[in-house]
Amino acid sequence: VPRALRRLGYTDEQGREIVDYISERNTVVDAPHLRPEHHPVFDTSMGDLAIHYMGHVRMMAAVQPFISGAISKTVNMPEDVTVEEVENMFVEGWRLGLKAVAIYRNNCKVAQPLSAEKKTRAAEPVEERPAQLPWSSKKRLPPIRPARTISFRVGDAEGYITAGEYPDDGIGEIFLKVSKQGSTLAGMMDAFSIAVSVGLQYGVPLEDYVSKFINLRFEPSGITSDPEVRFASSLMDYIFRRLALEYLPPEKREALGIKSIAERKEANGNGNGATANGASYAPASEGATAESRATDEPRLIQVERRESAETRVVDAPFCYSCGGRMQPSGSCYVCTSCGATSGCS
Repeated sequence: VPRALRRLGYTDEQGREIVDYISERNTVVDAPHLRPEHHPVFDTSMGDLAIHYMGHVRMMAAVQPFISGAISKTVNMPEDVTVEEVENMFVEGWRLGLKAVAIYRNNCKVAQPLSAEKKTRAAEPVEERPAQLPWSSKKRLPPIRPARTISFRVGDAEGYITAGEYPDDGIGEIFLKVSKQGSTLAGMMDAFSIAVSVGLQYGVPLEDYVSKFINLRFEPSGITSDPEVRFASSLMDYIFRRLALEYLPPEKREALGIKSIAERKEANGNGNGATANGASYAPASEGATAESRATDEPRLIQVERRESAETRVVDAPFCYSCGGRMQPSGSCYVCTSCGATSGCS
């Protein structure tokens, strides 16, 4: 730079000030004493006054006829070049007879011939991600815990349900023993027990399992040995109906259409001021006339019967023969499609 400044007519003192400015700012723009028409003399491969990338290509094209191999020279391209501009540069290098062209852009190489200040870019908007549900920690059962074991029979299949409990917080695991050890059915039930147990310990509500698995239909199915659940459309249907009766409160079971024998009798009988859905009603006041009592009592009985029938329809299983929804028929269920019953004579 000092030699070029001397040949351009600048004094030594002016040259020193220009060189000091360049060393501090890394550019000749606004350097003291330097005239604008002399700026292109000090153009570099990068920076504020950079040589156009096609200047690199044409310079290599002028030298290529005197060299047998390719030229180890990279073409510096600005950060904002497009894909089409890069393509055109390579095509032009081919037309000029270059054997190879290499390029790089600012800030994409560890070491650069000229260290220029990096341009600050505005932060790109962060794409909003869907909210993630909080994940609860696993609540393990104590080494010694209470448990309930229930023996059952569904159709021709016999088995046992063992439900491990938290000392103060309900069910926490299940073990299902069905068929002989080593059989496919026994293995599947073992794997299913582990999956349900892990979910219970991570906080999955039991009523979610019940709502998904009741009324599933597959063999074995049929009459059960449980007086509370007389008919089951599958092992899953019976297991989760039984667990619901053991561990869910009446209001949650009622929403799922599962009731015990005592609750069904109360809903059907309701002789002590209780309606089918468990709500109480006040008897008529002594001042009420006989006509008003005679008018209200049949209407109340009719509403109670309708609510009881609706509850039984929701709780009705699927037919084990054709798969259709069965309908209440007395104390049992009958299929209106094929005529099969749930054990009624």
